[in-house]
Amino acid sequence: MQQIPIPSGWGLLREARIALDLAAGLRHAPNLVRAPRGDRSPVLLLPGYAAGDTSMFLLRCFLRGLGWDARGWGLGINRGDAPALLPRVVHVLETMAARSRRAVALVGWSMGGFLAREAARDRPELVSQVITLGTPVIGGPKYTAVAETFRRRGYDLDAIEAECEARACRPIAAPVTAIYSRRDGVVAWQACIDRTSRAARHVEVHSTHAGLGFDPRVWRIVAERLATDEAERPSSAAR
Repeated sequence: MQQIPIPSGWGLLREARIALDLAAGLRHAPNLVRAPRGDRSPVLLLPGYAAGDTSMFLLRCFLRGLGWDARGWGLGINRGDAPALLPRVVHVLETMAARSRRAVALVGWSMGGFLAREAARDRPELVSQVITLGTPVIGGPKYTAVAETFRRRGYDLDAIEAECEARACRPIAAPVTAIYSRRDGVVAWQACIDRTSRAARHVEVHSTHAGLGFDPRVWRIVAERLATDEAERPSSAAR
């Protein structure tokens, strides 16, 4: 098993750079007008731990402005209970796919990306692609700054890691884009590297964990990946 550091309190201090990172990212905001346009394909955005749809409101508005049918999950605050949340996410996915009669692109931030990956693993016929922002694909919460919080809530992090490894034996069929940052003070960047999905791409950015959903540079990458997948994939109704 590979050695992955658990982010420390010092790592969390890096998150205080969010204002500086966002200021740097705003210099790239003019480039957003050249982002590729969508064709009303469905996109489901999944928030991270302790966050809700409002955390991804700006990204959702940006994607809608480009022409994607981007929607929040509508499940309230992500409380971190993956076994309870996953079936609910799959239900939202099924509803979106049935309504649009198209496969759905999943965009998840942190733990939201974990749920996106597992929903794609369980219902591959409903998912066109997965894009994750600072998502731990290894270990669940074990290699994150909130690991101790989960332990205090009674979670066995070693057991969760083992379960994640067992599920990874069933590869994700949809293309996966993993966006990560070495400046991430919440999730160890090494845990964001997907070595099991057949069609995984990794894109490194320079952002805090908290800034990933607000950085125009990240938004542009998300839009480009959505458009690239749409251009490569033949149009068909979701089964």
